[in-house]
Amino acid sequence: MEHETSTSGLKISTNRAWLASSVELLSSMRFAISLLTIIAISSVIGTVLKQNEALPNYVNQFGPFWFEVFQHLSLYSLYSAWWFLTIMGFLVLSTSLCLLRNAPKMLKDMRSWRENVREQSLRNFRHHVEWTSPQQAEELTRQIGERIRRLGYQFKILQKENAVLIAAKQGAGNKWGYIFAHAAIVVICIGGLLDSDLAIRFQTWFGGKVPFEGSGVLISQIPEQHKLSLANPTFRGNLAIPEGKSSNTAIIAQTKGVFLQDLPFTIELKKFHIDFYSTGMPKLFASDVVIRDHETGKSFPATVKVNHPLIYKGIAVFQSSFDDGGSQLQIKAHAMTGPKLRNFKLNATMGGSNALNAELTGDSAEYTIEWTAFRGFNVENLARDGQDVRAVNPNQDFAQKISADLDKHSGSAAKNANNKELKNVGPSMQYKLRDKNGQAREFNNYMQPVELDGSWVFLAGMRESPNEQFRYLRIPADENDQLDEWMRLRAALSNPTLREQAAIRYSKRALPATEAQSMQIQLAKSAARGMGIFAGETETSRLRGFTAIDDFLRKIPEGERPKAGDVFMKILNGTMWDLWQLAREQEGLPALELTEKRALFLQQSISALSDAFFYSAPIYLQMTGFEEIKASVFQVTRAPGQNVVYLGCLFLVIGVFAMFYIRERRLWIWLKQSDSGTTVLLALSSQRKTLDFEKEFEQLKMQLMPPSAIAVTTANQYGDTAV
Repeated sequence: MEHETSTSGLKISTNRAWLASSVELLSSMRFAISLLTIIAISSVIGTVLKQNEALPNYVNQFGPFWFEVFQHLSLYSLYSAWWFLTIMGFLVLSTSLCLLRNAPKMLKDMRSWRENVREQSLRNFRHHVEWTSPQQAEELTRQIGERIRRLGYQFKILQKENAVLIAAKQGAGNKWGYIFAHAAIVVICIGGLLDSDLAIRFQTWFGGKVPFEGSGVLISQIPEQHKLSLANPTFRGNLAIPEGKSSNTAIIAQTKGVFLQDLPFTIELKKFHIDFYSTGMPKLFASDVVIRDHETGKSFPATVKVNHPLIYKGIAVFQSSFDDGGSQLQIKAHAMTGPKLRNFKLNATMGGSNALNAELTGDSAEYTIEWTAFRGFNVENLARDGQDVRAVNPNQDFAQKISADLDKHSGSAAKNANNKELKNVGPSMQYKLRDKNGQAREFNNYMQPVELDGSWVFLAGMRESPNEQFRYLRIPADENDQLDEWMRLRAALSNPTLREQAAIRYSKRALPATEAQSMQIQLAKSAARGMGIFAGETETSRLRGFTAIDDFLRKIPEGERPKAGDVFMKILNGTMWDLWQLAREQEGLPALELTEKRALFLQQSISALSDAFFYSAPIYLQMTGFEEIKASVFQVTRAPGQNVVYLGCLFLVIGVFAMFYIRERRLWIWLKQSDSGTTVLLALSSQRKTLDFEKEFEQLKMQLMPPSAIAVTTANQYGDTAV
């Protein structure tokens, strides 16, 4: 059989069986592969699941039950979890023991010539050949030695009892592949442990450091127990700096709270640059900064770009992302409840808040506006499938018509993802409206009207929780591209007196003067009742808008519903027109002439009024102006294990190439002098049997065996005998 290197390694000399068994297990391949499998699975989980997010985000994503399960498993900070670091430590120990046990024997085997062979054992090799030469053994030994030297073999000539042995080898460095590959695992794991937050863990366990869980506090007022010193050997934190501002403290997020990491220098952001693709995605962003060294007091400018970090004093500053730096907004607030047309102005700062009392909202409750996000422009997909979003199938039940209309007038601002028509729809702002009980709804309003299906509308988004998508109320823009006319109509709808007057005016306009007065009175009552149902001001139902009309029509026999629905909507549209004109008259504005464009505006306004009952906010906030202030988000890292990991990667490359591309071959040539000449026995061995090895053996025979020689034996049916 062919020679095979033993991997059993060095034995532990001890009388304690459990110790020997433990070392054997720890240094075994099956144990190391098991650890690598667990680490690989854990890394997949850590890649899919965002790490070190705020805990409420995980609650919203997974729910209370699975949130608790995943938290007990430390999946939210997996790479710093005690069990993950323990596995990494055991992997280092296992691989180190494996190296210590096997590397010495491999190095010894690389240096050895394996000269303790016998003539008969060489004949048992699968790849061997034997021939007789008339030359003397001494001369033949010299010739063969020169030939195998030219073939790249190292060799050694040994004198046996009655023969000469040439022991040769090539590719003995193959075993360096094993050594380097296993050393790479150890080095990379050590580098990973050096760059982990193990140092921070030690400071929390033994140094009295505690994560800070508060908010809204100046950094200078935070106690020292929440701050990490400059001596911290490794960290990875973030800091957001608005334009014109500076910072020298990084935030290191933890599962619960944060640590503050002092830096040996101050970063001042002079200017933030950003370029976008046509889709609205960021293409390039960079920051012009000034670095001020605390120790020397010197300053120097620099530019930090994505994938081009600034490295200073062993700390790398990466361009991570960007954010709002406290943009200033001018806001006009419109009342969404009550019969009065009210509005007032606000000045808002992103990241801040404004208090709203009951007098401002016209509601009995008090609210707080929390300004969360501002975007200077938004690229949206406004493509449609060519269908009019207001179209209703006349064969549908009226309830289905109402449902279809609601679906088309609320929901995503850009619903069709199959067709793409990307447009910049202008600035938008995002805020939360929180009541005194702490409950909040989130809103996303666009500053400018957006053209959808040939009409210009203001988009007002609302959602109940962060894990939901925004659903948008579409308020039609008036002839001045403002909200005034729609807001005027909304207030008038909430005024019972104006509704009655509008119903009377509609009845007189709809019926000729020759008709009986009782008919006009009856029509006026029906019109007033219809508007009351739509406004949700009835004694029998709390429903409002189209849902209230649908509920009313369901009480009519099914066969009469389509006709009744058409009559109801005709009367509602007519009375709403008169209600609009009355509202304008109250404010001293001239009456409008009914045109197709204004009729379309009225139809869209009625749909928006129905949707507005679900808007769940006492006011609508319209952005009228802004001063954008950008902020750059940097990631600062001190990674002493980085170069260690690079060294481990180099070892791994060397090891893989050595194992796969260096083939060890052992060659023995036995020369024995006899009366008829010299008998030569050649045997070749390799760890891996390949087609190339078969060809190499045939070429070796041709180069070493004279053409006139007759081969006695070239192979046998057995494997190679171990040497």
